[in-house]
Amino acid sequence: MNQVQAVAEQAIDAPVDQVRAAVADYAGVRGKILTSHYRDYEVRSGGTGAGSVVHWTLQATQKRVRDVLVEVSEPQPDVLVEADKNSTLISTWTVQGSGSSSVVRLVTTWEGANGIGGFFERIFAPAGLRRIHGELLANLKREIEA
Repeated sequence: MNQVQAVAEQAIDAPVDQVRAAVADYAGVRGKILTSHYRDYEVRSGGTGAGSVVHWTLQATQKRVRDVLVEVSEPQPDVLVEADKNSTLISTWTVQGSGSSSVVRLVTTWEGANGIGGFFERIFAPAGLRRIHGELLANLKREIEA
């Protein structure tokens, strides 16, 4: 298997409970923080945390477009997992901290291609997705700290 992984983190000056609530708010906050790489964002059921089903199109590059339909679970109070029903893509959001500061960590994994295409995917895709997630987390920080 050729697992590919992209990791991004963001410190936010806000209590953990506030940040966790914002991360789990698919019906409100999530739509506000999306970057230009996301389109067709739609909450199909739920809207807050576990049990939500959310759809979007991710335009990672000019040629790389992914149709994403996630089902959200919450295996622990500080962790939200978005499992794509259309692929092996899994994004795990973790919010930890103490007092009035938090750290959001976003880890996305998927099974990459084999062969030479897979080699280049493992080299370049994590950096591109890390950049997109960095922008997303910076938008989350601005939204919460505003």
